[in-house]
Amino acid sequence: MAKRFQLLQGNEAVVEGAIAAGMRFYAGYPITPSTEIAERSAVRLPQVGGKFIQMEDEIGGIAAALGASVAGLKAMTATSGPGFSLKQENIGYASIAEIPIVIVDVQREGPSTGLPTSPSQGDLMQSKWGTHGDHPVIVISPSSVQECYTETVRAFNMAERFRVPVIFLMDEIIGHLREGCEMIPAEELTISNRRIDRRFNGTLAYAVQEGNYVPEYAPFGEGDHFNVTGLFHDLDGFPTNDNNITDSQERRLLDKIRMRRDRIQKWEEVDCEDCETMIICFGGTARAVEGAIEESHKFDSIKIGRFRPITVWPFPVEALLRVIKNNKHLRQIIVAEHNDGPLLLEVQPVVEGRVPVSFLGKIDGTTITPAEVLNKVKEDY
Repeated sequence: MAKRFQLLQGNEAVVEGAIAAGMRFYAGYPITPSTEIAERSAVRLPQVGGKFIQMEDEIGGIAAALGASVAGLKAMTATSGPGFSLKQENIGYASIAEIPIVIVDVQREGPSTGLPTSPSQGDLMQSKWGTHGDHPVIVISPSSVQECYTETVRAFNMAERFRVPVIFLMDEIIGHLREGCEMIPAEELTISNRRIDRRFNGTLAYAVQEGNYVPEYAPFGEGDHFNVTGLFHDLDGFPTNDNNITDSQERRLLDKIRMRRDRIQKWEEVDCEDCETMIICFGGTARAVEGAIEESHKFDSIKIGRFRPITVWPFPVEALLRVIKNNKHLRQIIVAEHNDGPLLLEVQPVVEGRVPVSFLGKIDGTTITPAEVLNKVKEDY
């Protein structure tokens, strides 16, 4: 019997969380700094009756995982920057065909090959806008090994519940971090499984019940037949050029996330109710901010708070705005991230000039330190 508490890498915890959530298929291609996800999946999936396959490239990896998902298995693939770029076309395919899948992106520094072993958070905008056209997507970013386990479970739940691709946006810091992790058994977790609709015998595979935005699944592979396509399609899955159907389908795809965002968004507030400086961060950067806050309690009188979106897309705009409006002591906001400022672009319109907003970022492949965070706080104070 596996130990309840284990010392794991973030990448390893992702696999364990995925298996607890019901993942039984993994296809991918090894790439630093995500390779440990493929390696552990290759060992663990056969132990639980699942399948692992190393494909010829990143495109084949996501394509195989999508096929497994359509056939009824919970599926995952993992990659880093260059591979994430290659997967974008099939992420769009998953969006319009409404195929649930979890895609892990362990970010590394720079475009192209860049610095393969160095941390970055430069894929933030790509995770939302990387594939073309208006499309639904959910993006979750963990900041601890424990969250790599529990938030991977949530990623699968979101994928199954909303029939969307879910991007699990990690970074090299968290992917290679080792910490204690509680291996919560599946029976103690909330697990969402796909709901099968057998009423239409597959002939209306994309029918949506009144008051809902997400079609239930037709039992593909159990004798039913329906079409799966990347084209706009009718309720039976076959392509259509009807502009009214196109408009209706596109709006439903977007609304199933937009109108249910309160069930998707998740964030963390630390000392935000009366802080003078609030730092907004996500993923691995949150660890440096956490260290800075702990250090400030020892020496400084400046009160520092932290707002951390765990679901980065859809971004928790309402929650951040509430925090800002309710804090009468807030003097400044600092956005900290390992990139050139995409999160800053999301924060500035929310703040609307209520308090000064400044930026702390790095793009040299090194990590932001607690000392650098504290220096930035004092510099702008």
